[in-house]
Amino acid sequence: MSEVQVKDAGGGGKNKQKKQQLRVDFTPMVDMNMLLITFFMLCSSLLKPETLPINMPSDVEVKKEEQNKVRESGAVTLLLGGEDKLYYYTGMVDAAAYTNPDFLIEASWNPENPESIRQFLLNKNKGTYEEIQALKIRLQNNEFPDSVFRRLSNEVQDKAMKELKIAPTVMIKPSDLSSYKNLVDALDEMLVCNIGAYAVIDLADGDRRLLFNKTENSNYLTEEEIAQAGGAKK
Repeated sequence: MSEVQVKDAGGGGKNKQKKQQLRVDFTPMVDMNMLLITFFMLCSSLLKPETLPINMPSDVEVKKEEQNKVRESGAVTLLLGGEDKLYYYTGMVDAAAYTNPDFLIEASWNPENPESIRQFLLNKNKGTYEEIQALKIRLQNNEFPDSVFRRLSNEVQDKAMKELKIAPTVMIKPSDLSSYKNLVDALDEMLVCNIGAYAVIDLADGDRRLLFNKTENSNYLTEEEIAQAGGAKK
């Protein structure tokens, strides 16, 4: 509401005009602003941060009995080395693996390379990958919402792991010489290849020995392992 205040200049002169002061009352605007804020809060959709789901290792040491539950035929371990090198092995590590440099296989990051990690994972996840890709095409054609797609893809992956037992379980182990980019690239490959079960795990002592046997680079070893071997870092 506005209010006009008139002041008399006094003096009784006929030529003198009265001064007017206009004061606007903004008190009702406070209520209006609160109503507008409440309206936009209720009608607008808040942005949700999109994060990449990563299974991080637990602080509690996993028992060997639980580790052995992972099927040997479906277990794939990725070792991220230095200089953007990528290595992998399938199954579990036995004593003979530490004396066999060929046990650890070097893979390429380039998806066009026949020996790339993507081609290997696609072959390993054959069948499941095609089913989920078909669901993605239906999602793009707006046949169902995103929530239905996630449910259906989870059902496909669960069936491949529990019933058909053909889906791989990938363990990603970055080394101290690898970069953060290598880890992100490895996680991207999991999404591209529709890998349902994967986790980021700390590098074990046995994995360090495998990297050392493959590359002859003692930087992968711990100081204690180097002291036990009686060698110096290369």
